[in-house]
Amino acid sequence: MHICEADRLILRRLSLDDVPALAEILSDPDVMKYSVRGVCDEAATLKFIEWCLACYESHGVGPWALIDKTSSELIGFCGVGPEWVDDVEEVNLGYRLASRYWNKGLASEAVRSVLDYVFGKRLFHSVVVIIEPEHVASLKVAEKAGFSRFDAVEFHGRPVRLYRLTSAQWGASHNNAMHVTRA
Repeated sequence: MHICEADRLILRRLSLDDVPALAEILSDPDVMKYSVRGVCDEAATLKFIEWCLACYESHGVGPWALIDKTSSELIGFCGVGPEWVDDVEEVNLGYRLASRYWNKGLASEAVRSVLDYVFGKRLFHSVVVIIEPEHVASLKVAEKAGFSRFDAVEFHGRPVRLYRLTSAQWGASHNNAMHVTRA
């Protein structure tokens, strides 16, 4: 199911047919270096996609496949889904891209599209992102999207930064960006 598009990406629901391609990405130790799941084989990737399918049913959202418009190749995922943090269910933004697609602005493009969708459809009042302080590339993606203030918390036994972006903050930054673009 086609969810939305970005300049270079199509975002759609993941399916069981995506297991081999996504397993190739999630089995890369560099891609999964900061994941609490660690490196995923095909069986772990299947469980992840089954969790995504359950999220689509229960919450209407979840991690979505990122499809390169030029090659039609699955290059990763990006989306929001439920995550328990300090006994509170949060809406957590997550993203992973195949390493050959890093440093091209695609993660930022995907995150913008997901946030436009989630906040534009008024699905949630806020979204969090959970990032280890050493994950500099992910910090840059989050900050570029408007996540700025964070709390230092522990997540799955790891020290992380918990950023929160509200729909009002997104709307204000998005409207300012649109205003600047028109000027």
